[in-house]
Amino acid sequence: MLKKILKILGIILGGLVSLVILLFLVLTIFEYRPDDIEELAINNNQSSVVEKGTEYRIVTWNVGYGALGDNADFFMDGGTHVYTSNKKRIKDNIDCIQSELNSLNADFIFLQEVDVASSRSHMVDEVEYFADALPNYGYTYALNYRCLFVPIPFPPMAKVKSGIMSFSKFEISEANRQALPCPFSWPVSLANLKRGLSIQVFDIKDTNKKLYMINFHLEAYDDGEGKIAQTKVLVDLLESIYANGDYAIAGGDFNQTLSTISEDKYPITEEGGWAPGIIDVSGFTNFTAVMDDATPTCRSLKVPYVDANKATFQYYLIDGFLVSNNIDIISYNTIGLDFVWSDHNPVKMNFKVN
Repeated sequence: MLKKILKILGIILGGLVSLVILLFLVLTIFEYRPDDIEELAINNNQSSVVEKGTEYRIVTWNVGYGALGDNADFFMDGGTHVYTSNKKRIKDNIDCIQSELNSLNADFIFLQEVDVASSRSHMVDEVEYFADALPNYGYTYALNYRCLFVPIPFPPMAKVKSGIMSFSKFEISEANRQALPCPFSWPVSLANLKRGLSIQVFDIKDTNKKLYMINFHLEAYDDGEGKIAQTKVLVDLLESIYANGDYAIAGGDFNQTLSTISEDKYPITEEGGWAPGIIDVSGFTNFTAVMDDATPTCRSLKVPYVDANKATFQYYLIDGFLVSNNIDIISYNTIGLDFVWSDHNPVKMNFKVN
């Protein structure tokens, strides 16, 4: 009897080992391996041209794949949930985000964490949703995360296909995705993000100059080195654009705050939660980093927000812009929406190309 039990256990263990090996083999074969530079499809391109001396508005917003509203916590931030919203709540969140975007009437819109076919967002095609809601904009979509099956935690995240979406009311002359360094090695890299910059290029009327609009979502759950390496790639790109006499705005989710922001403004008090990195801006000479410290841009996902004590909650300031110094920054501010539809608030900026 003991031999039979041991044999059965051996068969079960062998089967489990085989399944794990098969999973790693499949994930390795189908791993997302983006090229350093990839051309992006330009959809619904518009015909207006960017002009010098005209005031424009840009909005950046990490929309949390429609599933990180005020009801949500998330396991990577110390919470307990993987699937944080049902399908109806996801659609409701997206509808409200779309309505807010329309009311903001920006000329350029950068969105991060837009799912197109992910288990965590119940396979809702959010790209189609946003494109339909913003018919007067051209847009591009760049993948940041693609995995057939993310095996952690329990229940597993399963399939993920997500990216960053950039909109414009002006004619996009060129659009590319530039890969960012991935801080994770095999096998962790198999089921992790492969981040990139989404770059849209615009001709400036009556000049031979160009405006580069760069959407990004930098590393979140690394040891810090990934954030630093990815920030360097972004900074180097901005420097090269400026050195060529062109114009650039980069906007998005840094997952870092700026060294110029007081640590007392949004102190890290939450034990066991997530903490952002810090970007040292002291060496920035050809461009300016802006964040509005009057309002937090992000909240902790360790616990749901809806029933939390707002006075003692953990907030962050991690979303903003990098702007080349040949562009006038007229105003910028975070729009406080109390994190009802996403764990991030949108940030808007008005500017002029000199």
